[in-house]
Amino acid sequence: MTERIQDQDRVESRAHLLPEEAAAGSDDARAQAAAILAESDLREADPGAAPDTVLERRTSEEAAPAVEPPD
Repeated sequence: MTERIQDQDRVESRAHLLPEEAAAGSDDARAQAAAILAESDLREADPGAAPDTVLERRTSEEAAPAVEPPD
């Protein structure tokens, strides 16, 4: 699969608006999705690109402590 097709697939997948986005409305869901994904890619490539954002790479096991059953 070429990179362009993968990008189109990502945009199509993200163009399905979240409930909050649908409530606010969107003139062009595909353009909105492309912009969101481009910003996401930038932040992933350069974690310092967004001043108040920290990109963490943890698994769910690392992020949530294990809960032990009561005795």
